[in-house]
Amino acid sequence: MVSGQRTAVITGAGRGIGRAIALRLAQDGLNVVINDVNLDTAESVVNEIRELGRESFAVKADVSNRREVFEMVNQVVERFGQLDVMVSNAGIAQIKPLLEVTQEDLEQIFNINVNGVLFCLQAAAEQMKKQEGGKIISAASIASYKGFSLLGTYSATKFAVRGITQAAAQELAQFGITVNAYCPGIVGTQMWDLIDEKMGPYMNLAKGETFKKFTDSITLGRSETPEDVAKFVSYLASPDSDYMTGQSIMIDGGVIFS
Repeated sequence: MVSGQRTAVITGAGRGIGRAIALRLAQDGLNVVINDVNLDTAESVVNEIRELGRESFAVKADVSNRREVFEMVNQVVERFGQLDVMVSNAGIAQIKPLLEVTQEDLEQIFNINVNGVLFCLQAAAEQMKKQEGGKIISAASIASYKGFSLLGTYSATKFAVRGITQAAAQELAQFGITVNAYCPGIVGTQMWDLIDEKMGPYMNLAKGETFKKFTDSITLGRSETPEDVAKFVSYLASPDSDYMTGQSIMIDGGVIFS
């Protein structure tokens, strides 16, 4: 067992924003546990972290399964002795008019985007209470501040993350645990590739044009990178954010809502 070194868990860290967060926290000196439903991609990130000189291992767990989430945290504590930072990054998008959303659609996206955040929070808090401190960080979105057409169910889940973040911050403050969320904008990831592909036909736009349409609304004039998000999560995971809790902060390059 390795102890004394700060340890973080990143869910959905096999690619995209999660991978960038994992690498950044490793650069910050943390041991990082990589969670993903795809163990091959998770192991690839583990190797990258080890090349940075940090300890890491991969855990295949479905965040929508409460038992698997608690077992994951138990594995982390058995290996490293503590859990200092939980980043609930795993999530999915859903592109569909609200009038076409099925019960199965709704259950799928809420199970991952909302239940998964809550289960990670519960499992992390159980351990962090024993340690008398820790940082819980969740993925929200600019869609947690404005509902977007064709992304109604996704927006609803991210509004829910904001609510959980505010409530949990109040409940866990007495244990020295802070709870915050990051709200990315238009990020060049596979999720946005999917949004571009699925949303285009509804908007009579060719492939790539939907992404460009959204990117054109960014004040800084470019799409966001996973590394842009990771830099902010690095702050939330650091002692510099010790007096910050209950916040869901947009890191979006200045998206102009219309």
